[in-house]
Amino acid sequence: MMKITFLGIGLMGDPMVRRLLAAPYPVRVWNRTASKAEALAPAGAQPVPALPDAVRDADIVISMLESGAVIGQVLDSALPALRPGMLWIDMSSTRQGEAQAFHAQLEAAGCRFVDAPVSGGVGGAEAGTLAIMAGGSAADVEQARPVLQAMGRLTHVGPAGAGQVAKLCNQLIVGGTINIVAEALLLAQAAGADPAAVRAAIRGGFAESRVLEVHGQRMLERNFIPGGQVTTQLKDMHNILAAAAAAGVTLPVASLVTERYESICEVFPQADHAAALLALECLNPGQRVGDAPDRLPG
Repeated sequence: MMKITFLGIGLMGDPMVRRLLAAPYPVRVWNRTASKAEALAPAGAQPVPALPDAVRDADIVISMLESGAVIGQVLDSALPALRPGMLWIDMSSTRQGEAQAFHAQLEAAGCRFVDAPVSGGVGGAEAGTLAIMAGGSAADVEQARPVLQAMGRLTHVGPAGAGQVAKLCNQLIVGGTINIVAEALLLAQAAGADPAAVRAAIRGGFAESRVLEVHGQRMLERNFIPGGQVTTQLKDMHNILAAAAAAGVTLPVASLVTERYESICEVFPQADHAAALLALECLNPGQRVGDAPDRLPG
């Protein structure tokens, strides 16, 4: 069996490791807060407190960390312990340029790299149905395929860095659609229609989407307990605008969506990104979707 090490046991990392263990793969786990890694021991994972020990002799290292900056720090610390020829799979969401830099750094050390960000949230991670967008060489992606398919559906989208481009396109659509669904429900409420009935009426038509299904229901219930967080969505929006600038294109809707999330990030940083509804309601004093109390993370 391949020796797998998983770095980063958060909202997504925990269920992703559980899917690997169920495959079954032996998995060593590491997290800066060691207790999160130790919580996976009863499921069969091997927690390792020291990062160099966690990655030493691993065939595959998978990282699921909060930002490119953190990945860079972890990679710098892990690099001296990596076995030549090993494959590092970064499943975090970073900038394309960061992924390309990680690829170059690992290649210079005689190792290999695939960027494989995901979409599907905590529910997709738990069910093993994540959409996985992989950038890297065909050979490296094929080696990663059986491991990644334990966590979801894999698509090879191009060379190193292309996975992050695909993820940014995904997040652009998700972030924009969440905001439009919020506007539609608030308009329905303000104009005298039942927003829940409006949502039911338009489902199955051209407006149907997973966002309308899941986040539309969240908004009606005013359930902002996080799957994907406001801070994560805002990080992705900033990365989208950086990618657009690098590619020489203007994305006006992405700029507006970024402003909406920036407006609530300090107040609701850990709330689900469906909290775009809260940002919209702040623009419309006295208007509110439904009468349920807000459910927010503690």
